Amino acid sequence: MKPLIRKLTLGLAVATSLLSTSPSFAEPFLGEIAWVPYNFAPRGWASCDGQLLPITQHNALFSLLGTVYGGDGRTTFALPDARGRVMIHEGQGPGLTNRRLGDKWGEEQVTLQTSQIPSHTHRQQASSGSPSSTSPEENVLASPSRTQLYADDADIDMSADNISYTGGNLAHNNMQPYTTLHCIIALVGIYPSRN
Repeated sequence: MKPLIRKLTLGLAVATSLLSTSPSFAEPFLGEIAWVPYNFAPRGWASCDGQLLPITQHNALFSLLGTVYGGDGRTTFALPDARGRVMIHEGQGPGLTNRRLGDKWGEEQVTLQTSQIPSHTHRQQASSGSPSSTSPEENVLASPSRTQLYADDADIDMSADNISYTGGNLAHNNMQPYTTLHCIIALVGIYPSRN
């Protein structure tokens, strides 16, 4: 009976050790960032909204973040601000520009410049009536027949009514499709080792 109890006890101990969660999975790394589907930061975590923290109360976290995300480095440091941002990995991928920790890039809205607009044409205003002048200056094109309209230099300013304006010079939305979650950072946890 005793050998059976010993075997059962040993088997139960082995099974329990295999099922138990190690501390590294139960407790986050200090500074670990997580995304959660609720609108608050649980105890031991803070929202990634750029808030300033006192170095004296969070010196271990300050030793990891420094002033990469803001703060004066003497009394305060800032947490990352993930509001309205897509997170990307720091470094330089093949064929890409370098991204450093804390860099912010991109715009929610963009107004295109002339150099960014694809090549295109505009309709030109014309008149089918008889021309009243032999010069296009401050006029629109006019010809009752398909003859050469003007033989003079064509590099002059014509009437503003000659070619119609288009566009409203307004910004357009530049954001990719997204789903909003709450970004949090661990204020307490295991200090991450580099090796």
